Amino acid sequence: MAFVRKTLAGRFRGVAKSGRVSLGSKTFDRRRDALAWAGQVETASAGGTDIRAGRMTVGALLPVWVEHRWETVAEKTAETDAELPGHLSAAFKARAVGAVTPAEVSAWLTRMLKTYSYGAVSRRRDSLSAFFEWCVRDRRIERNPVRAAPMPKRQAEQVEMNPFTETELTEVVKQIRTTSEHFADVVLLLGWCGVRWGEARSLRVSDVQQVPVPALRVRRSQSEGKDVKTTKGRAARTVPLANVAVPVVERLASGKKADDLLITGPRGGQLWNARFRHLTDWSDLGRGRRLHDLRHTAACMWLSRGVDLATVSAWLGHSTVTITNEYLHYLGTAADRAALVLLNDGGAPGVRDDEQETNDD
Repeated sequence: MAFVRKTLAGRFRGVAKSGRVSLGSKTFDRRRDALAWAGQVETASAGGTDIRAGRMTVGALLPVWVEHRWETVAEKTAETDAELPGHLSAAFKARAVGAVTPAEVSAWLTRMLKTYSYGAVSRRRDSLSAFFEWCVRDRRIERNPVRAAPMPKRQAEQVEMNPFTETELTEVVKQIRTTSEHFADVVLLLGWCGVRWGEARSLRVSDVQQVPVPALRVRRSQSEGKDVKTTKGRAARTVPLANVAVPVVERLASGKKADDLLITGPRGGQLWNARFRHLTDWSDLGRGRRLHDLRHTAACMWLSRGVDLATVSAWLGHSTVTITNEYLHYLGTAADRAALVLLNDGGAPGVRDDEQETNDD
């Protein structure tokens, strides 16, 4: 049976045996690495899956796997994989890796889709699949349960974008202001500056600039329960502030030091989604919108007011204008709007109905 001895130098020697026959030993800096190596050697010698290793829980093995990923894959991939434990329930993590079924994985994917976008859930599935593939290679389990649990079909009626109109945004802000002046300002600012929720949570007073134009310097992001990291696009960007947003920023920054958080809760603490929703009655006053739709609102207002696509793409922090093009499809092209004017005005001047019939023939 595999076991570990501590050396005089403070390191750990994993020892693998088959009965009374020694299969070898190897020294490691960490005890768990030594034990894992010895177990792998014994399992390989037996020529099968280590059933005992399959009884280890998902939660116990995830930290080992995450550390392994930092050493073996690209940094961006490792960052995504490191977020996986936070998306698994305590019950899922308490399951033995050898007992997880495709049905459980499918149920997890379905629950995730109620909160996150299709693309985000697909990336989490890839991470979970990589974890179980690692367990297969480590001979802890025979097969990867994620392989038999494909992504649920994308719902045709799923709405990816549902921005407020400028009038709706004004009305919502006015309604929220009756119960929370502070959060009314937050909604107004997010609806005009287009920063993501995680980016808003990590903005500092020092990120507000006045020259050459009033703007926010978006440098970092912090998802709830996670450490501060770079923005999704992995690059800082500058978002100019419209006149309507300038006094809001001034109120939010009033009395604070340069390194203080710009956007906080009413009492100056960290901004939290659940508390925001509760104090604003967002489930009712939000009119069915997600908080992320405030970002979509800003983008659509910019484009409808004539800001060019490349500039909007830069303000949003998109890696390519192809992503920003989705907003144009939502709004309709200039040609669509011009054609609609013709339809509503009865057609182009000088074209008679009988001529139109001839052309149709």
